[in-house]
Amino acid sequence: MTKHVIEHVTPLQPLIRRLRLSLKPTLLSRYIYTHIFTTQATEYYASQSLPRYVCVFFHLEQRSENLMALPNQQTVDYPNFKLVIVGDGGTGKTTFVKRHLTGEFEKKYEPTIGVEVHPLDFFTNCGKIRFYCWDTAGQEKFGGLRDGYYIHGQCAIIMFDVTARLTYKNVPTWHRDLCRVCENIPIVLCGNKVDVKNRQVKAKQVTFHRKKNLQYYEISAKSNYNFEKPFLYLARKLAGDPSLHFVESPALAPPEVQIDLAAQQQHEQELLTAASQPLPDDDDDAFD
Repeated sequence: MTKHVIEHVTPLQPLIRRLRLSLKPTLLSRYIYTHIFTTQATEYYASQSLPRYVCVFFHLEQRSENLMALPNQQTVDYPNFKLVIVGDGGTGKTTFVKRHLTGEFEKKYEPTIGVEVHPLDFFTNCGKIRFYCWDTAGQEKFGGLRDGYYIHGQCAIIMFDVTARLTYKNVPTWHRDLCRVCENIPIVLCGNKVDVKNRQVKAKQVTFHRKKNLQYYEISAKSNYNFEKPFLYLARKLAGDPSLHFVESPALAPPEVQIDLAAQQQHEQELLTAASQPLPDDDDDAFD
């Protein structure tokens, strides 16, 4: 498996979509580079008259599959789905994916440039399934062409950081942008970093999922808490089988921290209590 960097050489979304969805693989390969230093384009394959816009890059796990088959994943003989993971930068999206792939929590934070695509396999009582996880950049400077990454999305995870209120306040924006491109797909809202004691977004304050009929889970990459639940929920929805379950767990490194289970059980109880309360009238969830 080789990791390459694919460069979009135009900031225009319609052309980006044609590049990703229409060009032959042999043409697409002309835009593959093995290394970049900045988001400013430093190499051009085509005409030197191309404008020097700040470009968007994404990493792609290149396997034997046809590159252009990625949107629909038509080259494997078992169920496979495009999973888009969105949310503010620093909320733990990349860590969330790489925790499953490598079994190691990524201590050093490096913002994703554009989007990374990782094939992630799970084994269920109904057989093997694969999620092609599109880990999108949360930073605005990298996110101008996000809509192009959402195309053909079949399910999604929206992630926020329970220690940073702004990341939760931005959830409605991520949801709106996602649903504008991907209609009627199963979506999970995840509150990450629940192992941190200095929690800023209380469980009872999380109501957006109720307004939009989303599934919500509180997770922690460092402690492995609830780590498989988002994938299991999405797998059941996509398969249309509520009895589907994983028969093998992905290899995860031992927890780096021990989550306070008593405190987390209290948070979970707050969620249950809040679920029985009327929803707030305003669009923004209130903070005390």
